[in-house]
Amino acid sequence: MLILKYPSQKKKILERFSPVIFHQSDVEKRAAEIIAAVQKRGAKAVIEFTRRFDGARLTPATLRVPANDLKKSWDGMSAETRAAIEFAADRIEKFHLKQRPQSYFISEKNGIRLEYRQTAISSAGLYVPGGTAAYPSSLLMNAIPAKIAGVERLAIITPPGKMGIVNPVILGAAHFLGIKEVYRIGGAQGVAALALGAAGIQCVDKIVGPGNAYVAAAKRLLYGLIDIDMVAGPSEILIIADETTPLPYIVADLLSQAEHDALAVPILIYIGRLNEKAFKAELKRQIEASPRSDFIRQAIEGQGTAVIVQTREQAAELANLKAPEHLEVMTEEAEKFVPLLKNAGAIFLGLFTPEPIGDYVAGPNHVLPTGGTARFFSPLSVTDFMKGTSILQISQKGLRQLGAAAIHLAEVEGLDAHAQAIKLRL
Repeated sequence: MLILKYPSQKKKILERFSPVIFHQSDVEKRAAEIIAAVQKRGAKAVIEFTRRFDGARLTPATLRVPANDLKKSWDGMSAETRAAIEFAADRIEKFHLKQRPQSYFISEKNGIRLEYRQTAISSAGLYVPGGTAAYPSSLLMNAIPAKIAGVERLAIITPPGKMGIVNPVILGAAHFLGIKEVYRIGGAQGVAALALGAAGIQCVDKIVGPGNAYVAAAKRLLYGLIDIDMVAGPSEILIIADETTPLPYIVADLLSQAEHDALAVPILIYIGRLNEKAFKAELKRQIEASPRSDFIRQAIEGQGTAVIVQTREQAAELANLKAPEHLEVMTEEAEKFVPLLKNAGAIFLGLFTPEPIGDYVAGPNHVLPTGGTARFFSPLSVTDFMKGTSILQISQKGLRQLGAAAIHLAEVEGLDAHAQAIKLRL
């Protein structure tokens, strides 16, 4: 892990903290080819790509997981797993219920009535990473806000294993959530099928959920035909710590994100004097003990950065510059940092709020902006599954009140037909 000092090495720090544009032309080109093939050949293309990329041999009849399999998977789970899913879902639901937006109207004299109506989108596709891994937490975080919003139809796509099997924990969680549409496809071909309405899947209005680079590229390319949540990049964690913070806590939390993949971004901002020898020793110890040490080592060596600062303000300045997905503050009086922190997907305060608790059961959403986009993007929420419509109703008397100013503005803009549409009613 690269260790830098602020402000003497500010230029190098700024280089490391600069927003990253994850735009791989070869990946995007391949994703575009996959989308075009699915648009042209439908189920045949989806099946072909699933066999090539996932090793699963499917037919049009086996793309969709039977509803009975969903229930069997739920019934076949251990009581402990079912209880954990129910516990997490309850907390996620309670937090997100507070996010429901309100419609409103304004009634003016002379028969002018203006309204802003909030309604749910009709359908959403949920991308759930799959294969040999199981991420029921990802499904809960995507599906529960959609259900609270009132989305009528939810369709899950998730990559199958080589035998065409979908992890039963994902299937069981889908049953628990009341979702009946689950397809054993993933990658750019799955995203294309959802967006285009191919391979027997009815198209959706929006696609949400994390995936690999090809999934992200496909979502980016199809945005506009359908809506998307965001284009997610590698996982990030930025930890602000000081001399009161136990080194094992710091390292454990850095590794909690570094284990995702080799491109993960683990960052430490340390206020005061860091015992570099002890820090490196603890890092080495925990990496060697991890079953995912290969991924962790690559992430730590590739993107890992520790910055030593002297003040709380310096730490906050750098954190806001990086705008990380996850931001932990493990210092004395951590809550005093909050007014200073403007850019982060989620902020975790104190020694006993490790980032993984937010991944599973705390309640706030774990689908968060990455790559510096926390400067302008927000966590996934109920409002992401809703849309607004303005409704206007004006009487003739009301039109007389408003018309003169509207006609003048239309004429200023050189739009005579606009003006005439009002004039003939006065």
